[in-house]
Amino acid sequence: MRQRLSSEPDRYRGRRRVPTPPRSRYAVVVTSAFIGAGVVAIGAGSNFPDAKAVNPEVLQGLASAHSTTDDAIANRSTDEKASRGEDRTAVSKEKVSAEEAAADVWLLPLDEFTFTSAYGIRWGKLHAGIDLAAPEGSPYKSIHAGKVIQAGYYGAYGYSITVQNPDGTEVIYAHSRRVLVKAGDQVKAGQVIGLVGNTGASYGTHLHLEIHVGGNPVDPIPYLRDRGVDIKLQVESVYAGMAAAAS
Repeated sequence: MRQRLSSEPDRYRGRRRVPTPPRSRYAVVVTSAFIGAGVVAIGAGSNFPDAKAVNPEVLQGLASAHSTTDDAIANRSTDEKASRGEDRTAVSKEKVSAEEAAADVWLLPLDEFTFTSAYGIRWGKLHAGIDLAAPEGSPYKSIHAGKVIQAGYYGAYGYSITVQNPDGTEVIYAHSRRVLVKAGDQVKAGQVIGLVGNTGASYGTHLHLEIHVGGNPVDPIPYLRDRGVDIKLQVESVYAGMAAAAS
């Protein structure tokens, strides 16, 4: 027996286990192995002197197995495509839902303010909104998404902005130092649209906020509270973060 040289590789050295195919491909691998074994058997049989014609039933069985393998591969590809399609559909639905929620959100008009005057009769006349005192030049935001239908100097309101919401409700922001939008602009909830001022029939720097439903003024306090915004507690809607993300 020839003595193995020290440089000769060990027949057992570096031996690795053949990885087990994933379960999802197990049937395909087994079927392929079966077909391969059948082909080898046919080839080996043809070398025998007394070899006869291959049994048609055997050929039919191998063809059937090959067809099953092709079907399994095709079905797997179809399943993967359908799965990817379902994932994309789910993401699309989530995106639409987030956008819809952002369009419906209501927010506070100012980050910091002092509530100074309520809605109601004052000096014998209807004070048709609420007053929120803040330093002059403080940026104020649209409390809801809508279209700007008026922006500029407007009599006793001074420099003011009127935003019409999709349902026809109108929100008026009055006594501004400066307006940052123009008529025809589309604004989102949380978008800065003007700066607090003391213009028009105003007694001190503040933002006057009015809400008109059906052409008539309503008390903004309960109206906004029903929509998740509490002016007195300075609490915003739970969807405030969603609106900021969509901006």
